[in-house]
Amino acid sequence: MEQRKLGRSELDCSVIALGTWAFNAKVYGPVAVADATSTVRRALDEGITLFDTAPLYGSSEEDGISEKILGQALGTDREGVLITTKFGRRPTTGNKPEFDGAHAIASVEASLRRLGTDRIDVLFFHSPFGEHEIDDDVWDALDQLRRAGKVRAIGHSISKFEDTAPMARAWAASRRIDVIQVVLSLLNRETQSLIEELADEGIGVLARESLANGFLSGTVAADTVFPPGSLNARYSGEEVAARVEQVERLGFLVDGAIQSLPQAAMRWVLDQRGVSCVLTGARTADEVSDCAAAALAPPYTPEVLARAHELHKQDFAAA
Repeated sequence: MEQRKLGRSELDCSVIALGTWAFNAKVYGPVAVADATSTVRRALDEGITLFDTAPLYGSSEEDGISEKILGQALGTDREGVLITTKFGRRPTTGNKPEFDGAHAIASVEASLRRLGTDRIDVLFFHSPFGEHEIDDDVWDALDQLRRAGKVRAIGHSISKFEDTAPMARAWAASRRIDVIQVVLSLLNRETQSLIEELADEGIGVLARESLANGFLSGTVAADTVFPPGSLNARYSGEEVAARVEQVERLGFLVDGAIQSLPQAAMRWVLDQRGVSCVLTGARTADEVSDCAAAALAPPYTPEVLARAHELHKQDFAAA
């Protein structure tokens, strides 16, 4: 699989990566540990070398369940891959912000134990909602973790984009971060200008939610009713229909080497300037193989990308 440089980190990563939010978080329905393990193993077979997780991907009783599943599934293959995780939010504390030095160090130590590793390749701030959540002492703590070899690079996983994009710009300018993680999909393109701007400064970009929380999976119809408690159950029937209508306009992207809608969605993201890799939140081994095939397809032509741009009517909200 094609490898790209992950920004200032100087790390090389596969252009398709596996995100593990769906493991245990039940945002799209339950995933058995055996299925999650098979998905990780298939990802390795497909040449995926970056795996993204977080302490928040757990339950109200236990932090970092997905970290534990990932670490056990990788086993001795951990040495050949990159692991990115996060700090600052945990399910056992109700998702309250913990962006201070002491919590950063404690979070990293706990993640290392759960992952069964001695280092984190990229440590992301997990969706701070504003500067008011950041304690000044966190930067010294992060420097300490880097000097100790426990963290190799620092990133900012961005949420509430309009409110927090200025933080990413400032942190990039002051060289406090090496990588950003942002939402980018055919249904949500609001981060494109930031991606291109920071690409000029050498910042790496992990794109997430690139299947638009399942709306670009090819399995959602205008009359789909989502199970209560699942992530997409919050949308009205009118919004579901509007999202599906936009997806249907983009069906022309499935053509030639691109044989499925998920492949089209992933390939489109990879063809955007500044993107280092795109995360798939695959729940099964077959889903990860389908997404990985996008890396083998040739880039879309400028004419096709222009047509997709013209057909984009609105940005729909991220998760």
